[in-house]
Amino acid sequence: MQLSDQPSSGGAAAEAEAFVPRVGGPQGLRRRSGEASIDSSPRSGRASDGRRSTFSEDVGHAAAETYLVTSLAFTLLGYLGVGYRWISQLIALLLYAVLLMPGFIKVGYYYFFSSQVCRSVVYGDQPRNRLDLYIPRDHSKSSPVVAFVTGGAWIIGYKAWGALLGRRLAERGIIVACIDYRNFPQGTISDMVSDASEGISFVCNNAVSFGGDPNRIYLMGQSAGAHIAACALLEQAVKESKGQHTSWNVAQIKSFFGLSGGYNIQNLVDHFHERGLYRSVFLSIMEGKESLPHFSPEIIAKKSSAEAIALLPQIVLMHGTADYSIPSSASETFADVLKQAGGKVKLELYEGKTHTDVFVQDPLRGGRDQLVEDVISVIHAHDANAREKDALAPTPERLVYEWQIKLARQIGPF
Repeated sequence: MQLSDQPSSGGAAAEAEAFVPRVGGPQGLRRRSGEASIDSSPRSGRASDGRRSTFSEDVGHAAAETYLVTSLAFTLLGYLGVGYRWISQLIALLLYAVLLMPGFIKVGYYYFFSSQVCRSVVYGDQPRNRLDLYIPRDHSKSSPVVAFVTGGAWIIGYKAWGALLGRRLAERGIIVACIDYRNFPQGTISDMVSDASEGISFVCNNAVSFGGDPNRIYLMGQSAGAHIAACALLEQAVKESKGQHTSWNVAQIKSFFGLSGGYNIQNLVDHFHERGLYRSVFLSIMEGKESLPHFSPEIIAKKSSAEAIALLPQIVLMHGTADYSIPSSASETFADVLKQAGGKVKLELYEGKTHTDVFVQDPLRGGRDQLVEDVISVIHAHDANAREKDALAPTPERLVYEWQIKLARQIGPF
């Protein structure tokens, strides 16, 4: 697959076109002749003039993003007002983070200083149109790629939240691209879906440039990210079934992994309100009550043509049965709807697991965690050599003491 043969995605087209594959993996990324060359280190993103940004520039970018997030937080407070539910949830979240901080610090060190992480690659023209790449050490052959859309209640999502998953999958020979997107109040749901779709387009059409296999690209989302990614995927399938022009094709996605997602937003408004995401705020995020069906993948699947459903890849829905943030019935119902519509779907329920157990606590424990193993089993299903390596892969180290994990699980708002 040649990059020049692939469709471009809006403002990212020129950025993407500048990359060409070069022997040696991510260290070999370079610009076409006539462009500024890119530094050999994959640690940082790119400056506005196209060159590889320095660590100090990365710090400056992080400071600018922190200022932006802070200002948006104050804007958000104007929407939330004073309410005991969201304040109690915020306090619980802070305590949860403090308890797990030793693990987060270790993951943060990996994120900022590992030579296998390429941070803040620009994929579009909008604010926060950046993604992080987690690259396996073995560059001897092209690797499968997972485009991952992080969660965060549509409000506090950030690409770095995928660092632990990115690290675990990269250790098993899989490239992970964590896609950032505008959150509320910087953007509403249509902006989030548009950003995610453009990020997916960038990954699909430029996988070769960072050592990925263009024939083995997977899409994954967690929580709000699962909802956003599912919206983007179904929107794409509907457009293609109608013959509309698109910047990426559903056929480029081998499977979609939806972790702890909500797919019928219309049925979750009251639930979120009781959990502290107030109805007025949530409806503002979703662009009004009348837009809820349009951004509910379950409803879209019911209304879609057989041609659109047939275009969808295998859908793997994963959910903990003790998830109180988004009940597991959300995935169960969506799976039933997809099956009835003729879709290819698999449901994985994790007994007694909460919203964050499989994504945060279990990986911090070390050892083999079920989510990573289930994802890898799908990706490596037809790769005998990769399965042999999986069997011999070293056991990940524990990052947090068990008592901290158990206490955080009890205190956390999830």
